[in-house]
Amino acid sequence: MKTIAFIGLGMMGRPMAENLAKAGFKLQTYDARVRGTAGSIREAVSGADAVVTMLPNGGVVTDVVLEALPHLREGSVVIDMSSADPAGTRALGDALKAKGVEMLDAPVSGAVVGARNGTLAIMVGGEKKAFEESKPILASMGNQIFHVGPLGAGHAVKALNNYLGAVGTIAGFEALLVARAFGLDPGPMLEAINASTGRNSTTERKIPRDILTNTFGSGFKLALMAKDVGIAAELARGLKLNTPFLQNTLKTWKAAQKALPPDADHVEIYKWQEKLLKRRSSASSRKSAPSRGAASRRAAKRRTRRRST
Repeated sequence: MKTIAFIGLGMMGRPMAENLAKAGFKLQTYDARVRGTAGSIREAVSGADAVVTMLPNGGVVTDVVLEALPHLREGSVVIDMSSADPAGTRALGDALKAKGVEMLDAPVSGAVVGARNGTLAIMVGGEKKAFEESKPILASMGNQIFHVGPLGAGHAVKALNNYLGAVGTIAGFEALLVARAFGLDPGPMLEAINASTGRNSTTERKIPRDILTNTFGSGFKLALMAKDVGIAAELARGLKLNTPFLQNTLKTWKAAQKALPPDADHVEIYKWQEKLLKRRSSASSRKSAPSRGAASRRAAKRRTRRRST
């Protein structure tokens, strides 16, 4: 495979495409919002051996790929590296297969820094043969590549991975808020946690890099995290599984998404958690503090009891 159509030149897509070019592939790029080398989807996919999509959601992927389908050559492969619903991916794969085109779902983890450095972890679903043939393409963008099952498996694993990441994020940030309220220095605390069983990507990277520096710039949007947790929840619902913790996690991220700006970075959920904590603490203080009237009534009752004895 030498010629690649790359569709989606956002924060992740552009550096991923640049790494493919550095690896020697001929690129034909397109994005509806920013300038690529091609002026249309048809022009981008014309003559391509593989089509890589890195788009906001599965609905957009389906629209783009179906528009491209009449112009894809038989034997080519579509590699969707977005986060999407596994069921929708399988339906799209069936439509492609009917035209002699293979499909892999290959979502990534590693954020913008991983996209720039070519160090993404890539979770791939699809037929083994198509996976093996596409490995040089994937290896140009990531250094940890896992074939996790049939088509749709990559998107399922990515959603479950981000669900676990979402849980670790809110738990880690809540622990930091409690520690600060108790007067702990976050530095030594994180050293201890990261040498212990509580460590995760939030304690190792997000807190020291994004929170303690007050930068809040991981490069991954809160809306996308909420979307991925929603995909995991929908996967469980479709399987008729009762997942209360997953549902509560989704509820938390949706509430933060509603309260924060549309383009908020996902680590900005810390700000929402902090406000929530302060609001609850303030409400608790008001509830526990007796009013002057209540204090006067209690004092009057005590005086009345003393006079009656």
